[in-house]
Amino acid sequence: MSLRSAVAAPFQQKGTESMAESEFVVALSLDRDWFSPDQAERLIDVASGQGLLAREDDEVVTEFDPSEIEIPEGFVPDESILQEQSTFERLLDKVVSAGTEKQTAVAEINDLQNRLGVTIEAAAVVYARRRGVDVAREAAEAREELKAD
Repeated sequence: MSLRSAVAAPFQQKGTESMAESEFVVALSLDRDWFSPDQAERLIDVASGQGLLAREDDEVVTEFDPSEIEIPEGFVPDESILQEQSTFERLLDKVVSAGTEKQTAVAEINDLQNRLGVTIEAAAVVYARRRGVDVAREAAEAREELKAD
């Protein structure tokens, strides 16, 4: 959730859902002092890869409503959010964000994987869909990963 919070913060501050990429970088690096400018650029890449941001010309546009994100007082994102997450990690994050305890989700996904004899990503897609979580993008990625193997 901290990635979503870090992405939402500049948009909440400006009261908008789109801004110049340079403005986003300044908001995270100079205004908030959370990241260096290079790290803020990397955050855009990671958030875009996860479907949280879209690039349109020289602008970044949210793919979610940033006003719905509650950013805790004193929140400072960890640099670990700048790393790409695996397809499974993104699926798990979506399931947890939808209200399932992380430990419960992992245990049940592992059980489903064993019963179905599929990859962990495929089991996580099935698990998420059974709970009404939209994972179309992640399902397509899991399919592509299978084709590549």
